[in-house]
Formats: sequence, structure tokens, C-alpha cells
Amino acid sequence: MSHETTGPTTPPGDPTPPPSIPGDPTPEQPEQAAPPAEGSRIEEAGRGVLREILESSWVVTFFAIVAAMLVGAVLIAAADPRVQETAGWFFSRPADFLDALTDAVGGAYSALFQGAVINFSGTTFTRVIRPITETMVVATPLIFAGLGLGIGFRAGLFNIGAQGQIILGAVFGGFVGFTFDLPAGLHLLLAVVGAALGGAIWASIAGVLKATTGANEVIVTIMLNNVAIYLIGYLLTTPLLQRPGSANPISPQIPTSAQYPLLLGSGFRLHAGFILALLAAVAVWWLMERSTLGLRFRAVGANPHAARTAGMSVPWVTVWVMAIAGGLAGLAGSAQVLGTERVLTAGVAASFGFDAITVALLGRSKPLGTVLAGLLFGGLRAGGFAMQARTGTPIDIVLVVQSFIVLFIAAPPLVRAIFRLPTPGGPTRAQRRAAASGPSVTGSSATAQEA
Repeated sequence: MSHETTGPTTPPGDPTPPPSIPGDPTPEQPEQAAPPAEGSRIEEAGRGVLREILESSWVVTFFAIVAAMLVGAVLIAAADPRVQETAGWFFSRPADFLDALTDAVGGAYSALFQGAVINFSGTTFTRVIRPITETMVVATPLIFAGLGLGIGFRAGLFNIGAQGQIILGAVFGGFVGFTFDLPAGLHLLLAVVGAALGGAIWASIAGVLKATTGANEVIVTIMLNNVAIYLIGYLLTTPLLQRPGSANPISPQIPTSAQYPLLLGSGFRLHAGFILALLAAVAVWWLMERSTLGLRFRAVGANPHAARTAGMSVPWVTVWVMAIAGGLAGLAGSAQVLGTERVLTAGVAASFGFDAITVALLGRSKPLGTVLAGLLFGGLRAGGFAMQARTGTPIDIVLVVQSFIVLFIAAPPLVRAIFRLPTPGGPTRAQRRAAASGPSVTGSSATAQEA
């Protein structure tokens, strides 16, 4: 007696699964792709946040600065003794409180402006324009380092190591400066190249580790910052860098042949490093906007997976980005050791490497924006001392303002919520108002037609 089969059978030992049958209640399920690793998800989230910051409009940037200045005004008023005193009888004599508030905030910000831009009370032309030149001096290393960090940000790399790269640039540039005896132009050129090389080498360590092992560049660059700080402290106690006959950790004086020339004479500290920083901004613009290498940088920053599919070597791009960024940070070190300080000390980098992160973000990692942001932060730092000297306002308030600028720049939705700015790509205020009143308008028109 024959038996009817209800479906295809598989011979014993045959590993091939039976074909699917229409209507089969238990079809073979396709193999699910493995979920992305936790580190990849975190990195992609970080890229998304950075992309949102860099793609925010200039309006958001402007209002972020305004919001930070308003917070600073509140702190200035709270720290003023006369404001505190008049606040005690605010309800009986509010005019006294408002006068004290205006004097405290207006006086502090007026002193900040005169210390950063133009000193209207100066008795000579030199004293009148000295503040703007000091702003340019302070802005020079910020522009150099900010340009380098901006290249990394646009390439999707969180380079937090500008502080260490500035230190190594200053070490290399300073060593070439006070060690060799060369003609003026050649000596300065070699010292500047040495500074750029020192920063590039130090940054390339993180680039190579990222490209070959996948090491997180944030962690590596932060660690390299600490290594650089302790390294320069040690080298300044050795015959390699320490000034002969001195027990202090300080290098020999940089000779005139290796110094950046002064632009306005001996009465000012403004040197040719500022001109070089502007030229570097033009070069970075050409690199990122007009060159094939810049196109690869931006492609990897936008989507490394798509760039790899298109045939680009993401590890190669990573190393090059870090090397160029480190070279620019090394030039910031040259501005300090060959232009402003003219001697190598353990504090030669100050906090320029960390401030440059804010400068790059505030300038949206674009060359023009970075230059303007560098001038703004240079003015805040230069004018802060004048504000403290003239009004007694703590200079720490300037640091608080800078910190709040970082906060608001890093949170564009917060700025848009405070100032009721439209969301990019979303409906405008007029469109939202029209949408809200749409049903009533439609209902009235329908009633009119029925009538």
C-alpha cells in the first residue's frame, strides 16, 4: 500500500535544509546580523553630537555667547558689595539697587572692552591701541591650535591632545632656537619647522594607535597630555634644556635670529606669529574645501563606512589628520616660545590647548570662525586682567563665561529653547501658527460654503 507524502524529505546526513513551502507555519528564519559593538555605538553617538554642534547656525553661536554674557552679568552683580547692600532695601528704594546693578555690570564689561579692544582713557596712541594688540598676541596660539582641532573634528576625530602637542612643539622649536647658531631668516624657519614637527610627531602617536589597534583617540590624547607635562618638567632639569648655571627649570634665552619679528616695534608684544596664524587659516581653508585630501577628511568624518566602501583608506586618513592637527598645535607652541615668552618653561602652553577646544567648537571648525573665536577668547583673557584691576571684579568670572560658552555651544537645543529659535529643518514659527489655526479656518470656510 502506498503512502502519500506531505512534504519534501531530506536524506539522512544531508545538511541541506528542506526548501520552504508556501503556507508552512514554521518557515526557516534568516540569520540575524550581529548587533554593533557597544564601543561602535558610543563612537557613532559621539560623531552625531559633534556633527550637530558643527552644523549649528551662526545664529545659535551668537545667542550662545549672549547667554554666557548674561550669566556673567548675573555673577558680576552677585559679587558686587554695593549691589548686595542695596538689595536689602530693594522694595523701599528700588532705584538704588538698579543704579548699583547698572554700575557694577556696565563698569565691569566696559573695563573688559577697554582692556581687550581700545583703551579710551589712554594718554598716548600706544596705550590706546595696546589692548587690541594684546588680544592678537593671546589669540595667536588659540588660532593655531583651534585650526588643528577643527580639522580633526571635521574628520570625526576627537583630538583632545592639543595641550601636549603645544608643549612638544615648544620643546622642539625652542631646542632648535637656542642650540644652533644660524643666520636670522634660516634660523627662524628651522625653529618653526621643528615646532610643527614636534607637534605632528606627538599627535601621530595617537593617530597610529587609532589606525592600527582602534584605540580611542580621546583617551590616548588625554594620556599624552599628562606625559608631555611631566616630560617637559623633567627635560628642564637636564643639561639638554636647562639654562647653564641656573637651578631653575628654565631654558636659555631664544636668540634674536630665531625669534618672530615684532610687527609694531619694541613697545608692543605683537609678533609675526599672528600673520602666520592667518596664513595657516587660509591654508586650512584650501586644504578642507579645495583639495582632494580635504575631501577625504570630510568624507571619513561624515561616514567612515561609506568612505571605506568608496575605496578610501580610513586608517591612512586618521594618521594624516592627527599629524596635520598636531603640526598646527606645534605652531602654537612656536608662537609662545619664539614670539611671546622667548624662553622655554614648564608653563609655556598655559591652558591654550584646552581653550582651543572651545575655540574650534565656537568657530564650527571653519577657518574664519576659528579666527574670530580665537580673537574673542583672546579678548576675554586680555581684558579680564583690566576688568579685575579697574573694578575689582574677580577674573574667575571670565573663566565662568568661557565655560558657559562651552556649555551652550555643546547644547544647541538648549540655546534654541531659551531664545525660541526654530529647529533646523522643522517648521517655522509662522508655519506652526498657521497649522495651529488651520482647523478653525477650514471649519469657517466649510460653514460659508454650506450657507
